[in-house]
Amino acid sequence: MSAARLLELARARGVMIATAESCTAGLIAGAITEVAGSSAIFDRGFVTYTNAAKAEMLAVHPRTIQAVGAVSEAVAREMAEGALNRSAADLAVAVTGIAGPGGSEHKPEGRVCFGLAQTGRPTHAETMEFGAIGRAAVRAATVAHALDLLIARLSSP
Repeated sequence: MSAARLLELARARGVMIATAESCTAGLIAGAITEVAGSSAIFDRGFVTYTNAAKAEMLAVHPRTIQAVGAVSEAVAREMAEGALNRSAADLAVAVTGIAGPGGSEHKPEGRVCFGLAQTGRPTHAETMEFGAIGRAAVRAATVAHALDLLIARLSSP
């Protein structure tokens, strides 16, 4: 239902949205476009699963990835800004994380970093620790949180 709410809010504000996805591989774009009428508010989605794709498609700086790793707020921020700059959107959400199985002591399974970029506003980044709840559950939680971030941004003045 949150994708329908997002559509309603974005349409009322005349906002176009783009997505930049790594660990969800297009699931956020899919959730948005599942709603009839989404073409009025959804411009495009970037699926950048590899580091090379992040650099080529979204202008994420390879030095950022080398310095802090792909699963980081810095990379999520650059992904969101890249999606905004390489689309006709006014608002972009980005996700990069470890859906599992696996992970490490420093980057555990279930860690997902989010970026939210909007024309004329500072870019926001945050990290969620969903835990080792399984790949499908991490990806579903990531989609839900990304939609919530978009809705919250469109609901604020």
